[in-house]
Amino acid sequence: MWIMKMKRLYAGPVLSFLALFVAGGGESARAATTNVSVSSFMFTPSTVSININDTVQWNWGGTLHTSTSVPPPPQGLWNSGNKSSGPFSFMFTNSGNFPYNCTLHPSLMAGSVIVASANQPPSVSITNPASGATFAAPWTGTIKATASDPGGSVTKVEFFTNSISAGSVTTAPYNLTVNNVAAGSYNVTAVATDNGGATTTSAAVTVSVVTPVAVVITNAQRLSVTQFQLTYSANAGLRYVVERSALLTNFAGINTNTAASSSVTFTDGAAGDGQNFYRVGRLPNP
Repeated sequence: MWIMKMKRLYAGPVLSFLALFVAGGGESARAATTNVSVSSFMFTPSTVSININDTVQWNWGGTLHTSTSVPPPPQGLWNSGNKSSGPFSFMFTNSGNFPYNCTLHPSLMAGSVIVASANQPPSVSITNPASGATFAAPWTGTIKATASDPGGSVTKVEFFTNSISAGSVTTAPYNLTVNNVAAGSYNVTAVATDNGGATTTSAAVTVSVVTPVAVVITNAQRLSVTQFQLTYSANAGLRYVVERSALLTNFAGINTNTAASSSVTFTDGAAGDGQNFYRVGRLPNP
């Protein structure tokens, strides 16, 4: 019985990945105050645009007026009461369009406060590779992510591995090819940015890139008339194929598996009672 020892070394990329441990966002936006003048039977400016948690302050200039939401309290939000001097302030904690008037001169004095919706951050997740994946070094492959934004659009997805940027993609599909990634362990993340500047970091996936060992067949033995067994060296997490031929030509694959350890034992339960040749090869990175 002949046993063929076969070594297959497929080149694979090196993860020049470059990762990010993104620390939290920047300084939170500070609330602002917008001033409106109340005089000469006018609110100036009559319409203001602000953000959630901003304040509008009305300032009286000597004439008796009110600043009162439409409808007024208790259904509405605010009522300054009759004033001819001094300020009145109200903080807006919800988005929307809030009309108001002077209850003493409703047909002459009206205004509006427009409160913009808060920017909702985007969502992002890595879809490839799967967390825990193992590749032969050097590894070339594609990192893929999905990203969306509930209130706007995604302007960029940037990929990181071990705190170094591997590159970014500005349009869907958010796929980035990495080349010649060296052996090592990598934490891969994706950071999505929306058109409002909000960012979200994906959950990290772990990737192992290993130096392939030579495939060597040992412990070849016939177990019975129809069974033949062999053991071969491997890298846990890489994929291998066992092939068989009766004439050293036209080898056909009879088993493909992902190695669970550095040594794999395979039994051919359909070996028959004739002569066969076996070889084992490492499959290319997916």
